[in-house]
Amino acid sequence: MAAAYDDTSYSSSSSDSEYSREHLEDLSYGNLDTIPECTLQRTNSIHSLQLDNNDITSLPCSIGLFKKLIVLDISSNKMTFIPDEICQLTKMRTLIAKNNHLTTASFPKGLSSLKSLEVLNVSGNHLEIFPTQFTLLEKLQVLHIGGNVLKKLPSSIKALSKLEVLYLGGNCLSEIPAEVGNLEMLTSLVLCDNRLQSLPPTLINLHRLRSLSLHNNQLSTLPTEIVALNLVELSLRNNPLVNRFVEDLVYNPPSLMELAGRVIKIEKIVYTEEDLPRCLVSYLDSAQRCVNPKCKGVYFSSRVEQVKFVDFCGKYRLPLLQYLCSPNCSAASPSVCASSESEDEEGSAMSRMRRVLLG
Repeated sequence: MAAAYDDTSYSSSSSDSEYSREHLEDLSYGNLDTIPECTLQRTNSIHSLQLDNNDITSLPCSIGLFKKLIVLDISSNKMTFIPDEICQLTKMRTLIAKNNHLTTASFPKGLSSLKSLEVLNVSGNHLEIFPTQFTLLEKLQVLHIGGNVLKKLPSSIKALSKLEVLYLGGNCLSEIPAEVGNLEMLTSLVLCDNRLQSLPPTLINLHRLRSLSLHNNQLSTLPTEIVALNLVELSLRNNPLVNRFVEDLVYNPPSLMELAGRVIKIEKIVYTEEDLPRCLVSYLDSAQRCVNPKCKGVYFSSRVEQVKFVDFCGKYRLPLLQYLCSPNCSAASPSVCASSESEDEEGSAMSRMRRVLLG
């Protein structure tokens, strides 16, 4: 049996707290294999039914009798399917079915009739394909579908226009469709523990996004559009880009020709096209200025890939690729750079970058 999947606790809507204790039926951890008869006699008075952590393999057809049910928790059971009768619970706002044995085919086709559903948690199951029924839940605000085996998301996910929290951690996703950028109400997007190699630039449209979890993926680059997001939390640890930006990179020493060319450009030695062969003039014209503001240096083909620390959300500095003329330049060495100013600012930037990359 697969280990229980522990994702972030869902946020109940304020309306879920409207029912009092007298309308709550808590049958969790009861070694039950079905709903007790005494509970079935109170179907019209129960607003919240907690059946989690039992031995239930399937819900009885009588589940459809709970017409006033707002919250149903059937997590951590042995369920392999959800009966059609659950579609009769039209007032239900929260359905928690995590840590069962559910597959994509386990959900009734009429699930979209749950017009009031705001919170759906099906993490820790065996879903290989994103159920199309989910995209028809027009009022859905929180969707947890982590700890499954999803390989792709449908473009129709854009229909979940009211979605605020999307938890997809612990799946097998290698890409995210551009349509996720249509979910403009999103405040939290969890994509950790997948196989992502890139992100769509359409994420720039998620103006309300505050938390983005990307750790434990295969990301080697980030779209520059991510800088425009107003995030409070960003996690990138355990991605190839972390090794690329945080660890020292291999540096191929410049050739004698490049060293000579650097001296000519740095010392501003005057020459004309008549003084040198055309190929050398073209070569000297190809010099690129080192982006370190403290450095006078230039480079031709021998360069160091480093990080440009871009102010990000007022809290972090995000690493974007830049080129330096030498490894020493990244440390603002007095022997290479125009100034020997304090490295405190750069050290602070590196510290903040590590908070983003390493968590």
